[in-house]
Amino acid sequence: MNGATTLRMYATVTGDTARFVASDGKIELVIADGHEDIRTTVLRRATEEARRAAAPLELIATGDRGDHQLIVHADGTLLPLETPIAAAEAAKAFSEGTVEPPASTTRRLAEHAPTNRRHAADAEAPARAKRVSFIEADEGAGAYAPAGLRRILYRAGLVNGPSKSEAERMERERIVARQWAGCRTIAVANGKGGVGKTMTTAMLAAVYARFGGGNVLAWDNNDTRGTLGWRTEQGLYDTTIRDLLPAAERLLAPTASISDIARFVHHQPADRYDVLRSNPELLAAHQRLAQADFDRLMQVAARYYRLVVFDSGNDESADRWLRMVDSSYQLVLPTLAAPESAESAVLLLEALRERDERSAALAANAVVIVTQAEPANRPQVARTADGFEGLVRAVETIPFDPALKSGPLRFDALRPATQRAWIKAAASTVAAL
Repeated sequence: MNGATTLRMYATVTGDTARFVASDGKIELVIADGHEDIRTTVLRRATEEARRAAAPLELIATGDRGDHQLIVHADGTLLPLETPIAAAEAAKAFSEGTVEPPASTTRRLAEHAPTNRRHAADAEAPARAKRVSFIEADEGAGAYAPAGLRRILYRAGLVNGPSKSEAERMERERIVARQWAGCRTIAVANGKGGVGKTMTTAMLAAVYARFGGGNVLAWDNNDTRGTLGWRTEQGLYDTTIRDLLPAAERLLAPTASISDIARFVHHQPADRYDVLRSNPELLAAHQRLAQADFDRLMQVAARYYRLVVFDSGNDESADRWLRMVDSSYQLVLPTLAAPESAESAVLLLEALRERDERSAALAANAVVIVTQAEPANRPQVARTADGFEGLVRAVETIPFDPALKSGPLRFDALRPATQRAWIKAAASTVAAL
């Protein structure tokens, strides 16, 4: 093969697709399979081409991660060019449709191709240390996943990246998937009943677990008829917080395993979080928790979960309610677009500002979530949200969705617009943690 001109392939990489020109000049669109990096797909396609040609081929790859020029062998071996073609000249040849570059830029196969396996092994040893890795140079690849028509345009190379709205969505999803060193806690509170505390707890927990990989607990911290268990799925065991308390010592022992907590919580298969239930059938007098009991349960929760979302009760004087506030990093105030529920949220903010310094900081940093309970009251939602501006760190709104009114609370059951609203609200909630 000495004296023969090396046949060339070209690949222009954009996102998770590449325009590939085979050695015979045929142009095709190469698309990454599943979660595979596009550069791995290009190298596999180039190896197939070398195998078909029964000879090593030169690959000139250009894209957003730099320019690479390699010799590709039929067995998948890759060797860099010692004196690579200038990137600008290669790009010019590609854009003009010249599959074979000018004579001044051609390389001789004999300069790169080993003549037998022993020589191949000798050539590979120093070359591998110098080879530029496609994988290492592509940190974060694949994060952009457009949908609908924009996905088609993106794969065809007609759009290069996310739109403004897509970039905002990606940033919110990154925020809600965030991990911290140590357990974090969020208190969902409003002194009035029926304002969406349980709904808000379940939806926030679902967003954090789905995007962050589980290990999220929704805790029904309610003495009086806590209904989180009614609106979520039951696990294998009919257990509540009263069953967990006597087992706390065993769960905190060094010999306890991560699966031991499953007997006392109720896993949500689709939304990936766990629920610690109260017993809505018992009177408050039979399931009150002292501060020491709450603290012990919190130790268990922090041992097994990265994030805890509290569904608070309505009794703001209860020990477990006050201890929840003292143990929380973030306060969320759910309200409907109704004067009574909004006024209750404002009164809670005022009470916390006067309680102590830490409670005042929670109030100042709070997030208000206004839910549209009926299709026709959108203007009232906007007015209610405007009323909280300046009182808290952020105000978010949730559109009407029949899946939120009754029955099991599942993220997949929501309309796309409602899902986006909950992701936005969840991102606002943890942005300051």
